[in-house]
Amino acid sequence: MRNQAPGNASFPSNAFLIERRKQHFLPTAHLYHEQPLHLVKARGVHVWDEAGNRYLDAIGGIICISVGHNHPRIKQKIIEMIESDQIQHTTLLYLSRFSVELAEALLAEAPEGIDRASFTNSGSEANELAFMTARHATGESIVVNLRHGYHGGTSGTLAQCGHHNWRFRAQPSAATASALEPYCYRCPFKQKPESCELECAKNVETTIQTSTHGRIAAMIVEPVMGVGGFITPPADYFAEVTRIVHNYGGKYISDEVQTGAGRCGGSYLLTRELGIDADMITMAKGLGNGAAIGAALMKTADTESLAGKLYFNTFGGDPYQTMQARLALEIIKEENLIANARDMGQRVVDGLKQMQTHHALIGDVRGRGLLLGMELVEDKNTKVHAVKETVALMDRCKEKGLLLGHGGLYGNVLRIAPPLSISAEQVDQMLDIIDRSLFDVGG
Repeated sequence: MRNQAPGNASFPSNAFLIERRKQHFLPTAHLYHEQPLHLVKARGVHVWDEAGNRYLDAIGGIICISVGHNHPRIKQKIIEMIESDQIQHTTLLYLSRFSVELAEALLAEAPEGIDRASFTNSGSEANELAFMTARHATGESIVVNLRHGYHGGTSGTLAQCGHHNWRFRAQPSAATASALEPYCYRCPFKQKPESCELECAKNVETTIQTSTHGRIAAMIVEPVMGVGGFITPPADYFAEVTRIVHNYGGKYISDEVQTGAGRCGGSYLLTRELGIDADMITMAKGLGNGAAIGAALMKTADTESLAGKLYFNTFGGDPYQTMQARLALEIIKEENLIANARDMGQRVVDGLKQMQTHHALIGDVRGRGLLLGMELVEDKNTKVHAVKETVALMDRCKEKGLLLGHGGLYGNVLRIAPPLSISAEQVDQMLDIIDRSLFDVGG
């Protein structure tokens, strides 16, 4: 029969699922690996497939898992809420302690002056809300973005996307302008660290002067550019860019969908750690440890521009999601996971840089905390993107029990973002697998 799924008693076969995806999903649906995985179980830093094989999850559910898969405290709280029939869906039309507690906890982690919070289902929606607020607050419409940047999959966020393979013919691109990327390894200005004069930051002003009418609503920037391949701007970049943005009347939106929730190893929010003069901060992914929740943090003066209008998000602020995000923040603090992200991230970087001395494929190692990228190139002088080798390396690592992600405009950057709870022993296991897999692919 058509609806029967061949496989074992518990799970349909992978071939069955792949075929059904081809029949019923959009052709844009993407699968990692030549032989895709069917993941069915998770605990801590590990996941299991339907055959019982265990993998170290070093991409953290695409950077969503902060405190670890199925953390015992989160499981216990969910079970408690279900067993006591606590309401699952209420919307912000009614009162809920969980949304208030989360708002207060997040704003306590935000830079001074940011004192309002709104909850959404995703980072895409959080960024859409930030755009809307900036446009109302300034009376302007143009939002400046960065080439290689990515801010979500909705219409407004894709209009700010710096990757051709994520954009569509019907995608509106009015009221946008793109500045050059702060990509030190492939500097668009051909500079070296010792000769850099922050030409990338100054290019934001040139972009505003030549691609707008001289006033903007906002600029949106990821403190570390995620889909772009964990591109890490110079430390001084942000002070210059925020100065320029504010000088031209705009609001600065710090997109912390991937960098937030302590992942970068210094503060809960990288915006605060780097002293970025942001007007708005957006979050998702690790915020809820995998729960479908996003947040936009703003200043009262900007949100007052929305007064008299109605904004509503059906699922934003629901009890289970806000509870999980609040509890995840608490766990991050109590288990010292930010410090662990810093220390384990440095351990990963040290290991990868050591590998770089004997693996010709490794062109660059970069990132902050446990948000790390390893860019693979065919030749370290020409920096030709090693696209096929990256895919092959991911497959070899999977065969040895390690899951990684990839990004970058050409897909040649391995993305490493395990749960913040990863141990030194697990880091060393990950490094050993990467090292052996690089030899397998001739790198």
